[in-house]
Amino acid sequence: MKQLGRILRTLVADGRWHRSLALAIAFAIGCGLLSWWQFSRRAETAAANALITANASAAPSPLADLLPSLTAYRPGLQWRTVRMTGTYLPAQQLLVRNRVDPAGNPGFEVLTPLRLTDGTVFVLDRGWVSVGSKQDRPDAVPAPPAGPVTVDARLQANEGPLAGRTAPSGEIPSIDLKSVAKRVGAPTYTGAYGQVRSEFPAPASTPERIEPQPASTGVDEGTHLSYAIQWILFALLGFGALGWSIRRDLLDAGDEVVVAAEERALERRAKRAPSDEAVEDALADR
Repeated sequence: MKQLGRILRTLVADGRWHRSLALAIAFAIGCGLLSWWQFSRRAETAAANALITANASAAPSPLADLLPSLTAYRPGLQWRTVRMTGTYLPAQQLLVRNRVDPAGNPGFEVLTPLRLTDGTVFVLDRGWVSVGSKQDRPDAVPAPPAGPVTVDARLQANEGPLAGRTAPSGEIPSIDLKSVAKRVGAPTYTGAYGQVRSEFPAPASTPERIEPQPASTGVDEGTHLSYAIQWILFALLGFGALGWSIRRDLLDAGDEVVVAAEERALERRAKRAPSDEAVEDALADR
């Protein structure tokens, strides 16, 4: 404790260290801000994942209850399940390019409009299909059910257009609902589309279903927490480095308090270290 007090008094009294102290404080403030940012990112990720879990497990609601107009949507509705009845429009089906499955395999998402009983159209993402074995097109796309079908689908926001991107006939670079509405030529929901969860009657085969995924922020909650703690430790290390530098300066100057503390530390290490005789005995035993 005497050594610590001597270091602190030197830090306050000796103007040579004031600039170093200012740098250490500025470094600590920067580390603190970065730590706070990581904590806030973790809180945002946790809240987003909680919303995904709650919405994905909620009971299906009628489409009109959650989307009262063709343009209605809000972020809190993502992954909520809606139920609707209608007839697929396979002639208006599109493939969304550059989509990957959870394992990172390239492919397409199958976008098929559904004409509802009131005449409006709701766009459904029926799932994912892989690129073909010999061409940049699926080898086969499972057909949607024919005739009236009841569909449960999870809501997703309209992605909008991708500037400068084009696609071959029958494909689309993004899920741009306004573009799909122009193709369909009928009143179409443009605020949100649905990722199919189930169909009744069920078809013989379907594209690979898209399941709810954790909120994507680049890293998970645990990584955010470890980074936040890491920045706090960096701030403490900055002050520790300053204290070590002052102690070395006092030791080189022959300060009585610091020199005495150093001698005591050397004595303790010497007592803990094995004697030469003990080392020789150990070597002889081996």
